Amino acid sequence: MAPHILQDRVVVVTGASGGVGRAVVRELGAKGAKVALIARGTTGLGAAAVDVGAAGGVGQVYEADVADYEQVRKAAERIEAELGPIDVWINSAFSSVFARFADISPEEYERATAVTYLGYVWGTKVALDLMRPRNRGTIVQTGSALAHRAVPLQSAYCGAKHAIRGFTESLRTELLAEGSDVRVTMVQLPAVNTPQFDWVLSKLRRHPQPVPPIYQPEVAARGVVYAAAHPERKEYWVGGTTAAALLAQRAAPALVDRYLARTGVQAQQTDGQPSSGAANLWEPADEHQDHGAHGGFDDRGHHRSPQLWLSQHRRSVMLTLAAAAAAGAAALMRKSR
Repeated sequence: MAPHILQDRVVVVTGASGGVGRAVVRELGAKGAKVALIARGTTGLGAAAVDVGAAGGVGQVYEADVADYEQVRKAAERIEAELGPIDVWINSAFSSVFARFADISPEEYERATAVTYLGYVWGTKVALDLMRPRNRGTIVQTGSALAHRAVPLQSAYCGAKHAIRGFTESLRTELLAEGSDVRVTMVQLPAVNTPQFDWVLSKLRRHPQPVPPIYQPEVAARGVVYAAAHPERKEYWVGGTTAAALLAQRAAPALVDRYLARTGVQAQQTDGQPSSGAANLWEPADEHQDHGAHGGFDDRGHHRSPQLWLSQHRRSVMLTLAAAAAAGAAALMRKSR
């Protein structure tokens, strides 16, 4: 079997200790990559490094708060000294607040934005400073359908994801203008079963949940790692619900506004009480406990996404359909003679 394109490549993943980031590093390990894991929680990071090694890769831990540019820069310096030149940088770290905008304090909003938006900006800046002189490398922004279509109760997260998309589009045009071979792509994810619904700060009366249908983090990870290996496209969509939400937003945004106003609050809460665990807005939730990749919705999580497969094989699918259409047309012509 031919080696994977990411085998022996140095790949940085922020937010690597849990959730989607944790699933991504496992997937990278299975591809034989050298994975630099960045996050705050030492217990989660250590367990993630073990996962990478067990999957077949090399995992190295670099503790840093992505909201602090200097911490990210110093981590990158260590990575290049210890693992080699960085080939791929994947931004995945985030934090947020589940609450009405009116109930979020300025300090909470600022912190959520610093982690979820500026964390991507600082990661991208550090990666780009290293990649541009070499004129090679890939940056992957782990996004969300909420980067195109916002929902209630998540204004901080939605605002940050929208900002990441705008920032990434601006950066991409700058790289194109200078003829750079550094590639930047973004992967928009659906609702994913991650521990965030237990550790993100919530001011809701009931326990928050992802809006069904819910996908397992391994589905998201396959999409992110595929984008890292194939950064030619500016954006990838993962999950049929992502495609549906983005297309609906393009076609009838005012109608979607009214629909979400009617259903969005209820759809993001379960019947249970909010978690009593510590929120990760200010401190890592996995400092002393490893939460892994999965949240509490395994019984409802989808393990596959036909839309993702179609997206990744778009060219071959289109060629197959074109060939089938041509064959059908030829058959009709023969019958009509």
